[in-house]
Amino acid sequence: MNAMVQAALGLGGNMGDVPSALRRAIASLAAHPGIELVAASSLYRTPPWGPVAQPPFVNMAAIVRTRLSAHELLDLCLAVEMQEGRIRAERFGPRTLDIDILAFGDLTLADERLTLPHPRLLERAFVLVPLAEIAPDLVVGGMRIEETAALIDRTGIEKLER
Repeated sequence: MNAMVQAALGLGGNMGDVPSALRRAIASLAAHPGIELVAASSLYRTPPWGPVAQPPFVNMAAIVRTRLSAHELLDLCLAVEMQEGRIRAERFGPRTLDIDILAFGDLTLADERLTLPHPRLLERAFVLVPLAEIAPDLVVGGMRIEETAALIDRTGIEKLER
């Protein structure tokens, strides 16, 4: 049996009933026998990111403990995205649900499918703000998430009611 590893996930979307999709995604992940949900953040309305004009996003973060490998967790996240109708049509475009593995224990990895820690994690307020809520002491790239989140521009990020 594999040892449990703590992983940080970022979830978001901007098409359809995103809060419901996020709740269903968390429930689907937590229902998997190899996953234990440790914490889930509040929901946050965030400005769209990237070159494509689109509506605001709703984002959140989650901490899980898992016996899955990083690639098995990625496959599970992609399957949950598909359950919620995710179609990968345009990079950085609108989506019903996106689940990113932000960190997987202290694993550093870069292959054709997955880069860990997530290469843009420390640049994105829509990831850092929810992650800092539930894992302020998580260290990525030598920086505590809470400290990094305090330094980033939070313009347009609004915490929603749970």
